[in-house]
Amino acid sequence: MTRLPTLFVSHGSPMLALEPGTTGPVLTKVGERLPKPNAILVISAHWLTHQPTLSSSKAPETIHDFGGFPRALYSLQYPAPGSPELAAQVQSMLKNIGLDAKLDEQRGLDHGAWVPLRYLYPQADIPVVQLSLNPSVPPKLQFALGQFLQSLSAEGVLILASGSFTHNLGELYWDQPEESPEAGDPYVDQFRDWMIDKIKKHDVEAINDYRKLAPHARRAHPTDEHLLPLFVALGAADNKAVLRLHKDVALGTLAMDLFAFGSGTQLLA
Repeated sequence: MTRLPTLFVSHGSPMLALEPGTTGPVLTKVGERLPKPNAILVISAHWLTHQPTLSSSKAPETIHDFGGFPRALYSLQYPAPGSPELAAQVQSMLKNIGLDAKLDEQRGLDHGAWVPLRYLYPQADIPVVQLSLNPSVPPKLQFALGQFLQSLSAEGVLILASGSFTHNLGELYWDQPEESPEAGDPYVDQFRDWMIDKIKKHDVEAINDYRKLAPHARRAHPTDEHLLPLFVALGAADNKAVLRLHKDVALGTLAMDLFAFGSGTQLLA
């Protein structure tokens, strides 16, 4: 089958599941334009472990890993099947490079996975496996991890990295819930512009050192677990093709950028 691109999605607030804004329709179009994957491997900012772990449930539950939201949000389900076979395959791939990965038969899908998937594949008929994220591993090694996963895209596995292009929850503008092309504070766009320039130039060395080099990096990401999935997606791409699919900002400072990398980006252009 046609090689799939790797995706980085900014999943925003859990309310995205109820309020699609401008991001939801873009995700829907992406799902409609891509060949249907055989399976999906998700790396989410909301499953953090020090030992690499893969969800291996045949029927992963929908995890509502948040609090204080409307009751309707907690009733949403994403009943996609799991794939113990894919989980075991990725476990073997990681062990081949010296990573002692384990399987977790109880782990479900957190909102970093199921919220964007509700728009990408609303039928919930594609097997989904999650790979946990180690927040102590620096960008350079997250990129290297993605490189070891690169062959999966040629086997019909969609690699979906889910986080946020900016993520400072202390500076959200709660009175600006609508997504907007304009950020509520200039630092957001200054950080994004730098990152996008380096990504398009495939300046991997600069991107991997973004916390020292990018303007307002530590303000945009006080902790970087929501940006780390981006490096996995970049490493998993088989070539330098980059397509920015979406660029609005939610809650004033929460960048909702979506990207496709590598072969298959032409399907989304």
